[in-house]
Amino acid sequence: MNEHPATGASALPAYVPGHRLLAGKSVLVTAAAGAGIGYATARRCAEEGCRALVVADIHARRLDEAVARLKAETGFQAIHGKLADVTDESQVQALVDFADERLAGTDVLVNNAGLGGSKLVVEMSDEEWQRVLDVTLTGTFRMTRAMLRKMQPRGRGAIVNNASVLGWRAQKEQAHYAAAKAGVMALTRCSALEAAEHGVRINAVAPSIALHDFLRKSAPQHLLDKLAAGEAFGRAAEVWEIANVIVFLASDYASYLVGEVLSASSQRA
Repeated sequence: MNEHPATGASALPAYVPGHRLLAGKSVLVTAAAGAGIGYATARRCAEEGCRALVVADIHARRLDEAVARLKAETGFQAIHGKLADVTDESQVQALVDFADERLAGTDVLVNNAGLGGSKLVVEMSDEEWQRVLDVTLTGTFRMTRAMLRKMQPRGRGAIVNNASVLGWRAQKEQAHYAAAKAGVMALTRCSALEAAEHGVRINAVAPSIALHDFLRKSAPQHLLDKLAAGEAFGRAAEVWEIANVIVFLASDYASYLVGEVLSASSQRA
């Protein structure tokens, strides 16, 4: 097996070309600016043949840069950016309305917005706890509620939530984030049963560790190295590898999946 020269881990896989899994579908991705899973997902959606794409974020400059970069990297031009904070119900509704208008109906919602951090429980303030839950869990709830009001009357659509293996397993200094992601999993399962009655599918992906700039800023390097080393391949996932799973769940290939949480991880949950 080839090894990554820097870490001794198995070599990174080649980037997988698009196979038009989302041909004819329109997509909205939250928290899609920057270099994380959201941006990688937006790029994959364009490469997989979506007919139109809306990306949202709370950072205006990064959002504008992300839209321009997506167009340049993929050659796909039907991409729209929209500022939105998922902790604000009025902005959530404005985003969903904007997407539905620009996309002539939203076929796929990817709930990627989330917030992490590292803090011992005894040192964590109410504000730190609440902020992580408000963005990660309640934000996903707000977006799901608003989008279901659009999708259910049409009798179609797919929602994919970004969860985490921390929704299943324990890790020090991650009580707020783990609680939020466990909540996302429960929200996925329960809302999926309700949405299925209207022809809408809701599922989630649970990554273990996918390295990107935001994660590097929110966790110490020694911890990231330890987590990556514990993976079967001896490395963290590339963000596009997680995006591939999200695209699968959004596509018609996942037509019978309802309320599932797919672990994109080689670690035991």
